[in-house]
Amino acid sequence: MTTLIVSSTEDPASTNMKKYILKHDGWQEYERLFNHPVYHNKTIDSILVTIDDRHIRHENIDREVSEALNIELHQLIVVSRHRSKTGEPTLSTHPIGNFGEARFGGRDKTFVTSSPKLMTTLLRLIKKHAIVNNLYHQVSFEVTHHGPYVDIPAFFAEVGSIEEEWRKEPPAKAVADAVFELLSKYHSEDELPQDTPVLVGVGGGHYAPRFTDLVFEKNVAFGHMIPNYQIEVGLIDKEILQKVFDATPNLAGVYIHRKSLKKSVVSWFEKVFEEMNIRVFRSVDLKPL
Repeated sequence: MTTLIVSSTEDPASTNMKKYILKHDGWQEYERLFNHPVYHNKTIDSILVTIDDRHIRHENIDREVSEALNIELHQLIVVSRHRSKTGEPTLSTHPIGNFGEARFGGRDKTFVTSSPKLMTTLLRLIKKHAIVNNLYHQVSFEVTHHGPYVDIPAFFAEVGSIEEEWRKEPPAKAVADAVFELLSKYHSEDELPQDTPVLVGVGGGHYAPRFTDLVFEKNVAFGHMIPNYQIEVGLIDKEILQKVFDATPNLAGVYIHRKSLKKSVVSWFEKVFEEMNIRVFRSVDLKPL
């Protein structure tokens, strides 16, 4: 049940997060890999490795680490920077995969298994640590995007969105502390409450505003999330939807951000979900936290 945490020297935010993760008790250096020390923490059953290339391009890192260290891995968390044109200061987490061509790592039209309950819990913990540290950053999900491809469940934890923010230590510390707290409490989806409905999100922008708001208010977890911009370019069909559902463990249904979509598009999704026997949830179906 070992969790793999991956940091990159190429990424200043990742480097800062690694530093603060390792400040927590229990880490011991016990191997070298990729020309860097590997750190193991028995208490949280996790290892931390460092690479020199970009996270999103390092395909199959889970297999590489597992074979090199002769260890069975069950979860990947990548600590990383986030870049955006707006430059909005953000602390975020998101699943991995590509709705179309894999221009930024991973595989075409392929989704890595998501970790809905762990990822949702991490987002809540990031918000808690951001408040404690008086940070001004937006705390949000990002929708499913980019690589790398791995065989185990995975998600990113990020600081964004410009270099000035990547180099600041307080936001990196908040995310690092949240990651460590998550792993101190939970190691797998099955250890989190079974009564939490796991949903796929449909609609909205890159920062998944509706799905983010819901997890701060309701007992719900989101796995993969499909934004408007992927819908508008025609990449979402039944085949892609089935792949998204297959890569979302313990799926209970979908949530549609209706206000972000044309009525005709909402109607199309509702018809398709009915044909696929997928339940469509509304906010009234979700219990308050």
